[in-house]
Amino acid sequence: MNIELIVVGKTDSKEVDALVSLYTKRINFYTKFSITYIPDVRFTKNLSETEQKRVEGEAILKLINDSDRVVLLDERGAEYNSIEFADFLQKKMNSGVKRVAFIIGGPYGFSETVYKRVNDKISLSRMTFSHQIVRAIFTEQLYRGFTIIRGEPYHHQ
Repeated sequence: MNIELIVVGKTDSKEVDALVSLYTKRINFYTKFSITYIPDVRFTKNLSETEQKRVEGEAILKLINDSDRVVLLDERGAEYNSIEFADFLQKKMNSGVKRVAFIIGGPYGFSETVYKRVNDKISLSRMTFSHQIVRAIFTEQLYRGFTIIRGEPYHHQ
């Protein structure tokens, strides 16, 4: 199974980039993992939140194939602990799906057209995080999920 993380915008934090790079390398030991960055929408002062989400949504949908399993990282999604998330990953691998696309939206979330396309929504926490720091949190949890699946000692109960 291939996993792609699609994110809106680049981060301006070298520390976040370093963490994401570290976990990306570790994840690729278990499965093919890549990150695709959608450029930030320009001239947002002239756009409403809805219009900005629409433009970002169009860019997101261009990167998704019909056969992809699409998972939004969304505050209204299902909450899992790390072991439950590992089980979620294992079920996706067992289902035979070729590619899972996890998506982190922009600062205002997702457009209705993106919501209509998704298969699953996951919330990393009820707390609010910047869409940049979520990248590091998610990649660490993805790595942790694979170590749990493999029975490796990274995760402690």
